[in-house]
Amino acid sequence: MQMSKLLNLLAKNSRLSNEELGVLLGKTADEVAEEIKALEDSGTIKGYTTLVDYGVENPNIVTAYIELKVTPRAESGFDEIAKFIAQYDAVKSVTLMSGAYDLGITIIGENLRVISDFVAKHLSTIDGVISTATHFELKTYKENGIMLCDDEKDERGFVSP
Repeated sequence: MQMSKLLNLLAKNSRLSNEELGVLLGKTADEVAEEIKALEDSGTIKGYTTLVDYGVENPNIVTAYIELKVTPRAESGFDEIAKFIAQYDAVKSVTLMSGAYDLGITIIGENLRVISDFVAKHLSTIDGVISTATHFELKTYKENGIMLCDDEKDERGFVSP
């Protein structure tokens, strides 16, 4: 399935007006508004967000990707545990994964200690969680299709033998 041109435009910049979208799509602003409303009503568009580089404001901010191996519950599989974890404010995403781990969690914390405490006090204590593996983001180059890093000049120079 290919994403519609409208969805591609909104994914890149949801601040475009219906008039601007109409010009780009060859439609009227009213037609664009109707299409967006239909996409929202169908659940295709879940919401609108701002891509934030928290590290600019606070260089100690840490993003962690946590893999959880869990025992699925008989009546709800992974859903009940995933929905429980999703309720925490620090949790930015929860996904069911294939492979060695079952759930992938993305969280943002003010520092490493906050992440460590969250894993120790909240995730590892959940009934059904067998193990966790935490990975810390070192640098983000691209997110949601947007390049985040500026072109940095390599000052190291080239040395040949």
